[in-house]
Amino acid sequence: MPINIKKPKPSSIQGTNLTEDIKKEIRRIALQNAFEHEGKTQDKIVLSKILGTQPEFRTKVKEIIGDISEIVSAVNQISLEEQKKEIEKNYPELLNPKEKIIEKEGLPPLEGAVQGKVVTRFPPEPNGYPHIGHGKAAIINSEYAKMYDGKCILRLDDTNPEAERMEYHAAIKVGLDWLGVKFDVIKNTSDDMEIFYEKGLELMNLGKAYVCTCKRDTISKNRKERKACKCSFQDIEKNNQGWKKMFEKFKPGEAIVRFRGDMKSDNAVMRDPVLFRIIDEKHYTLGEKYRVWPSYDLAVAIEDSIDGITHAFRSKEFELRKDLIDEILDVLKMRKPYQGFFSRLEFKGMPISKRILKPLIEEGKVSWYDDPRLPTLEALRRRGIKPDAIKKFILSLGLTKANTLAPFDALESFNRKFVDADSIRLFMVQKPKKLQINNIPFSSVEISNHPIKDMGKRTIKVGKEFLISGDDAENITEGSQIRLLGLGNILITKVSFDLEGNFVENGNTSNIPKIQWVPKEESHQIKLLVPNQLFIDDEFNENSLEELDVYTEPHYLKLKEGEEIQFVRFGYCRKDSQNQAIFTHK
Repeated sequence: MPINIKKPKPSSIQGTNLTEDIKKEIRRIALQNAFEHEGKTQDKIVLSKILGTQPEFRTKVKEIIGDISEIVSAVNQISLEEQKKEIEKNYPELLNPKEKIIEKEGLPPLEGAVQGKVVTRFPPEPNGYPHIGHGKAAIINSEYAKMYDGKCILRLDDTNPEAERMEYHAAIKVGLDWLGVKFDVIKNTSDDMEIFYEKGLELMNLGKAYVCTCKRDTISKNRKERKACKCSFQDIEKNNQGWKKMFEKFKPGEAIVRFRGDMKSDNAVMRDPVLFRIIDEKHYTLGEKYRVWPSYDLAVAIEDSIDGITHAFRSKEFELRKDLIDEILDVLKMRKPYQGFFSRLEFKGMPISKRILKPLIEEGKVSWYDDPRLPTLEALRRRGIKPDAIKKFILSLGLTKANTLAPFDALESFNRKFVDADSIRLFMVQKPKKLQINNIPFSSVEISNHPIKDMGKRTIKVGKEFLISGDDAENITEGSQIRLLGLGNILITKVSFDLEGNFVENGNTSNIPKIQWVPKEESHQIKLLVPNQLFIDDEFNENSLEELDVYTEPHYLKLKEGEEIQFVRFGYCRKDSQNQAIFTHK
């Protein structure tokens, strides 16, 4: 959604501690944009441009908007000639011919990358449906592999049977196939359980891991207070005994294996983290074969090393775990990959957290994970967002660690370029009003399916009765003319509950309303779902899904499910079924 900036009254403008250099930069941007647009600029345009050059203000929008509004108002009040004179005096470089900017696609070069030797991986946990954040991680890793003629591994991180299900495992593969992300190797983390056990024992025998039987509250308290627990002083023999009991005697929660890190570390991750825990839940593919499962940190460290990963990328919430992963591999004398991090991606008002989305489904507030209001890959596909648009959008963001809470229309602008060329144009009317045309001289019309591209034509049978949108009908008066798109001019002879009119041969096409229509007898009624922002200010938006009863042409029935349509004067929509379509975007 675009940023909505309310321009404050002059008396309410709150100044900030902006330096004179920043205020000068704001004025320069305002003058340039105003001069390029007939003397006027807007707050939101200047804000957008200043945030692009001064990203530190992204968290201080409310504080700087007063200054921006004041400067924009001052620039808009001077004439175009005065704007030009000020530019000539203070910013003459703005009047120089602009060099053509060549847009660069792709990602920045990789540190230490060797052509043909790069190996990346995408390791999603099958504990939920994949969303736009998963899409970002998968695309970044696969694109880097392609850039360097290397390999990309899909590794399902399936070592927590409490949360993981085959349903999610399958959904991840379906989502990645839809995105068009290709992998050279597909494996499960659980394929290497015996290796994890071997390395776990090695860490204990090296004195770098121990079995802890403290209660969870005690462990948490000790970590907070940076105190070692009594278990950390056990000798190797006692730890080996405890390790055996984890497989045979201890119950879940009674014992864990912890890495002997640094309880004094400022990085809380290093305060003796968990390496193994007991989970008695049935695994969705391995059943009850294992009950002692590795933590993410141990599994990802060992897997990345043995899989030959050269560059391991993950979202920045894992950045604090870098030290732990490096130390585990150093202790085991195993090869370490380069670790890179990028920001999580989610859309404004469309949270990706399972903790938020799952209750919405359980409470019936959204229908399922393919509900078009959601940021899941299934929902984006159903809404009509194209995989290539997602890829272009993600690559346009680059490899930044700055928080990426994108407005959804940023993705829409990429998608529009992909759907416009291939979307058939159809007529559709809302809140229909009947229009009777008494002397129409033909029984059918041929209309082009696309205004520019050759996508053929469709024939529409017509009689005397038509449906037009109620909003259009409200503005029609007796004695006026309207033009039904693709049909011709109509002189309105009667306006009451219904409308009547006469067909006008060779009617004038200028300065009269041009509206869409459907033949009443051949019209097809469908439900049109219009998704809006799911959350507003962290509150669920009860009006986040509109359901419109609309009428469209019979040609709609000939389209394949999933085809993209542009309903004239309304927007792009995707055919969801014979009786339902979903609004994609304007």
